[in-house]
Amino acid sequence: MRATSCHTQLFTVAPTSTMVKVTSVEQALKGTLAKGKQGPKKASKTPSFYPADDTKFPLKRAAVVKNQTKLRASITSGTILILLAGHFKGKRVIFLKQLESGLLLVCGPYGVNGVPVKRVNQCYVIATSEKVDVAGVDTKKFDDKYFKKPSKDRSKKSEEDFFNGEAEKKELPASYIADNKALDAAISPKVQAVPHLAGYLATKFTLKSGDKPHEMKF
Repeated sequence: MRATSCHTQLFTVAPTSTMVKVTSVEQALKGTLAKGKQGPKKASKTPSFYPADDTKFPLKRAAVVKNQTKLRASITSGTILILLAGHFKGKRVIFLKQLESGLLLVCGPYGVNGVPVKRVNQCYVIATSEKVDVAGVDTKKFDDKYFKKPSKDRSKKSEEDFFNGEAEKKELPASYIADNKALDAAISPKVQAVPHLAGYLATKFTLKSGDKPHEMKF
């Protein structure tokens, strides 16, 4: 490093490969000694305008594989179950089969304890050690589509129709009633063949003060 005059100073720096002339101390401090090297970029300014609505963009979600719910080992065809929730909680029903959705197809039968053929989740049942022979009972027509409710009429009503309209009475389809009668005809003889089984199915399960469910054998 040497000075050529009292007014102008020249700084000569010898890098590893090239020589760069620096005419001032400020230039040397800016970090532009290397050839082709640029200083740090300034951060972009915060935009002063924002859209009124949030910008929608698709969310990345992993593909969900729907597998059929695994049936508990204690639940087999003909096992008597105790319902723990719903309109018929406490009732005993007979397990017929598992549907594609994982729900259980059960029936009372209706002629014994008033429980029609229906679907229940296995999380809300207790499996007992009692069984009924349901071999030969036809349950092919019962699937998830069978229990699908018809779509409601959601058309807009006028004010007069809203106040003057009478509540429609819900009636069960004739085919549903006929199917329950057919199941009763197939299962009831097998229930009556076992002594005291009809009374067992008709009795509602209850717990009293002091009962210990975890020590009971169902």
